[in-house]
Amino acid sequence: MPRHRDRQTNPELAASESNLRKAETHKHTRHSPPPSSCLVTAHKPQTMGNANSQLLENIVQGSNFDRDEIDRLRKRFMKLDKDDSGTVDRDEFLALPQVSSNPLATRMIAIFDEDGGGDVDFQEFVTGLSAFSSKGSKEEKLQFAFKVYDIDRDGYISNGELFIVLKMMVGSNLKDGQLQQIVDKTIMEADLDRDGKISFEEFKKMVENTDVSMSMTLDQF
Repeated sequence: MPRHRDRQTNPELAASESNLRKAETHKHTRHSPPPSSCLVTAHKPQTMGNANSQLLENIVQGSNFDRDEIDRLRKRFMKLDKDDSGTVDRDEFLALPQVSSNPLATRMIAIFDEDGGGDVDFQEFVTGLSAFSSKGSKEEKLQFAFKVYDIDRDGYISNGELFIVLKMMVGSNLKDGQLQQIVDKTIMEADLDRDGKISFEEFKKMVENTDVSMSMTLDQF
């Protein structure tokens, strides 16, 4: 299991943390582990024999991992793939306590599942984890963080999407009305072109003063 750095923050929430604190006069909102803490997993290629050496090379070239790291990830993936299907589904992910206890687990699984097929193959697994490598760029880490909120994958974070994800994090610690006020204020502050939603560029500006590299980097794979 990769060990996450000490700092357990969600960089994409930095701009709205002050709003959360203002709303919690009598309540204490639990901190949610950052997206990367969901990514404590293992993996297995669909067919990683000699015939697929080119596939392995493509995976290495398309990620921030070297061959040794890919091999370790493969072994972890195999442990997750309980039914030996060559893919990991939602239930297999959630069987891990470190994953199931994270309120953003379902969002992490959805992001890993790039083709929307309902499960994650080895290549998707590596691609999903790649942003959390120490060799991953700040842009890659921000893109992953943005995807957490962009549920419909249209390139924007809507008011409704922000509400849904924040609701996953705070649970019942805030009333819906209080949370909606936080969402509205966050959208208003981040939405520079006043189109009612947050683009990736606006998102980057919103979190530009946060240490994304620290909070979205795993020490080892």
